Amino acid sequence: MFSGAQISLYPMTGDFVGVITGALGALDPYRNQLRIETDDISTLLVGPPDTLFPAMRDLFVAAAGGGAHCVLSGTISRGCPGEPDDAICASVSFDGPRENLEQRKAESLASVAAATETGTPIAAQFSLYVMGTDDHMDEIYGCIDFLKQSGVFDRAKNFCTRLAGDAAPVFAALEAAFCQFGPPAGHVTIDLTVSANSPTPR
Repeated sequence: MFSGAQISLYPMTGDFVGVITGALGALDPYRNQLRIETDDISTLLVGPPDTLFPAMRDLFVAAAGGGAHCVLSGTISRGCPGEPDDAICASVSFDGPRENLEQRKAESLASVAAATETGTPIAAQFSLYVMGTDDHMDEIYGCIDFLKQSGVFDRAKNFCTRLAGDAAPVFAALEAAFCQFGPPAGHVTIDLTVSANSPTPR
């Protein structure tokens, strides 16, 4: 199965080049597990979800560490029928038959609870798209129910769900939403925006 993310990082500072290039060092521990391609619009990360999400988390935490308002925009996809299988994407997350929805929600809650905090508070909004199945709304509602119990649910918004909290449990919740909901071999995507250090009061 192919899985990956197209991401763009936007530091709101005059030294945006320095912030971006400095933050890229956070990807170094993941470079042997990911295929990374950058152009003038975005960076493509290809690899297993259990590497993709920690890599995005660490990149964003590094970029936000200087205190400037920083935003990450991304599209994350797995199982796209238009992409070839890639051995680098192999993951136990999609092996074997799918457990029932209640078991998957419980596993998702456990993964968020186990996340070690980074000390970086963030906000995120995302939309989950489960495609090609008749029960896609059951999967989406199951994901929303998990999120409401996760400790990082902020509120529902038009067309998306807002999360808030430390970067580690927020990204763990996003990874669980991506991996645990929808068929294991199916096409699932996330449209994601993450923000830190915003000057806008909540």
